[in-house]
Amino acid sequence: MDHLDKLSETHLYSLRTLKTPGIGRMVAKVLMVITFLFILFLFLPWQQNIRGKGKLTALSPKNRPQMIQSAIAGRITQWHIVEGDYVNKGDVLLSITEIKDKYFDPNLISRMEEQLEAKKNSQEAKTNKIIALRNQIVALRKALVAKNSQAKNKLKQASLKLEADSLEFVAEQVNYQNATSIFERNKNRYEAGNITLTKFQEIESKFQMSAAKVLKAENEWLQRKADLANAELELTSIDADYADKISKAQSNLNETISSLNETKAQIAKMENELSNVRIRREQYQIIAPQSGHVVKAIKVGIGETIKEGDAVATILPESDDKAVEMYVKAMDIPLIESGKKVRVQFDGWPALQFSGWPNVSVGTFGGIVANVDRVQSNNGMFRILVKPDPEDEKWPEQLRLGSGIKGWVMLNNVSVWYEIWRQMNGFPPMIYEDGEVVENEKKK
Repeated sequence: MDHLDKLSETHLYSLRTLKTPGIGRMVAKVLMVITFLFILFLFLPWQQNIRGKGKLTALSPKNRPQMIQSAIAGRITQWHIVEGDYVNKGDVLLSITEIKDKYFDPNLISRMEEQLEAKKNSQEAKTNKIIALRNQIVALRKALVAKNSQAKNKLKQASLKLEADSLEFVAEQVNYQNATSIFERNKNRYEAGNITLTKFQEIESKFQMSAAKVLKAENEWLQRKADLANAELELTSIDADYADKISKAQSNLNETISSLNETKAQIAKMENELSNVRIRREQYQIIAPQSGHVVKAIKVGIGETIKEGDAVATILPESDDKAVEMYVKAMDIPLIESGKKVRVQFDGWPALQFSGWPNVSVGTFGGIVANVDRVQSNNGMFRILVKPDPEDEKWPEQLRLGSGIKGWVMLNNVSVWYEIWRQMNGFPPMIYEDGEVVENEKKK
């Protein structure tokens, strides 16, 4: 018994000295709590997002900074503004003078107007000539009809006269044959002494008169034949004669019409040149296309020459139109569409951003995706335009176009552990459709 007591006192005391210190138990409890909280943290909801960087711009192209260019070449003579001035639409920014010798003449417009007026008078004269030639052609065609009608009537009359003279000639020939027969019988009777000389001479005279009538009738018949041939020839020549006159008049008309068309083309060209000169004179004053602030003067020296299309100044239109131009990776583009919510952090604006918990973020502003480019930008990324969210806090008035930004396109909620696993494996985010998770490839 004594031996056991001594053993207990020597050995069990050492065991009693090996108990766990209080600080160790506290550390173990803390680690257990941390582990529990970490495991709990892994199952917290995390809102997936797509990050991007960019700058502040205007949603409408007309409200973005623009270069004011000169439409003509010239030499700067006077600036009417200084950088930073606010100008209204139509205000004169600077004045230039002409440098092309073609437009040096101060009376160029009046001289061109005189030339144009002379050319218009020539056009009027040619127009009147065309009217006269057309009237002449109409008159020639009417005369041709009248002449044809007259010649046909004359031909018909000649034909009728020829027929009458032909019958008369035949009748005179019959009378001459009868007179010849009577003359021969009475000649024999006279030679036999049966009739007196006076009676014979009377019969001979009638015979000679009959012969003369036959000759006259033949001459008249031949004349009527000649008249008929002449009438036929005249009828034929009328068509040829008037066709020649009408052809000459028509040719002259065509030449005049061609000349008139050339004159019209010259008038159109001169009017165009005159309008160009008048408009060019108006371009000596370079005006503001819209209201805004003059940001920078590019061509500054008095007497400095500029070419057509050279920029002379930059103007920022006066507008509240603001948007964010943000660039994202190509792998994330299929998940972004118009209407998606975005959180925006502006450079120089104090902010504390928790991308996965936008509700606790401070200093960020809401936006909505307005447009997604369909082609890749030069930097190999895709551009999206984000406009202010009307349901969120209004964007600061102090913002200036061109300021840098960071943005997060907000997707749907997943667990923290899944987001960590996705980031470690380099997988794209996921979206929800009808309550089911849809992979990026399925979305495509």
